[in-house]
Amino acid sequence: MAKEIPLSTSNSSYHVFLSFSEDTSKKFTGHLYTALDHAGFRAFRREEDINKGENMELELEKAIQSSRVSIVVFSKEFASSNQCLDELVMILQQMRASKHQVLPIFYNVDPSDVRNIKGRFRKALTKHEQKFKAEAGERNIEWTDKIRGWKEALAEIAILAGMTLQQEAG
Repeated sequence: MAKEIPLSTSNSSYHVFLSFSEDTSKKFTGHLYTALDHAGFRAFRREEDINKGENMELELEKAIQSSRVSIVVFSKEFASSNQCLDELVMILQQMRASKHQVLPIFYNVDPSDVRNIKGRFRKALTKHEQKFKAEAGERNIEWTDKIRGWKEALAEIAILAGMTLQQEAG
């Protein structure tokens, strides 16, 4: 392993916060995490850094706030995950409140589908809306605000300069 790159004198605990869905965790994001680690960067990955029994939302928020950079891996299943969408909102809030940098990676997805909430992203959000309407009742305003926040975060993060990666078939 390479020598670890020092964290600044700020409150940074991690160099990088990785936000990704399960469809990339074993392959692409796993390789990215390993490459960052070998280069001396301390990266936060939820399955590695949150212990069972801990408050996941609180731990994610602390990790995002204590990271210098977030790398968001938008993939085909990203918007199907409430967890990924909630992380994205927290990342956007941190970006707006500080000098937190965000690098979007569009892995096998078209950036315009994310930005304009089309294709799989539209289908996933529609599915979330239907689920919330079925169980919401008096919580309808809360869920409506949550979905609005997810859409805003998707659109705003997707306009940032990032990387588009297409996995070759075969």
